[in-house]
Amino acid sequence: MATETESGLTGHTRSVVVTTIVSLGGVGAGVAAATVAAGPTDTLGLIAVLAAAAIELVVMRLLGVDIGEFGAKDHLYIFFMTFALWFVTWGVLLMSGVQ
Repeated sequence: MATETESGLTGHTRSVVVTTIVSLGGVGAGVAAATVAAGPTDTLGLIAVLAAAAIELVVMRLLGVDIGEFGAKDHLYIFFMTFALWFVTWGVLLMSGVQ
C-alpha cells in the first residue's frame, strides 16, 4: 500500500491500535489499583498507572508500532488517556465499594 509506514501499519490502523492499547491499559490500571491499593490515598494506585503507561509502550512495540517516531505529543496522549481511564475506572470502583 502506498500509505503504509515502515512497520506495515497504515496511519489509521496505527491510530486504532495505539488507542485500543491505551484504553485497555488505563482500564486495567484502574482495576489493578482497586485490587492492590488500600484506598484512594494509597500510592500503589498511582504506581499502577505509571506501570501501565510503561507496559503499553512495550506492547505497542511488540504489535509492530514504531514508537521511535513518537514525539512529545504522542507520549502526552498515551499518558493522558491512560491516566483518564485509570482515574474514571478506579473512581467508579471506589464509589461502588468493590474490594
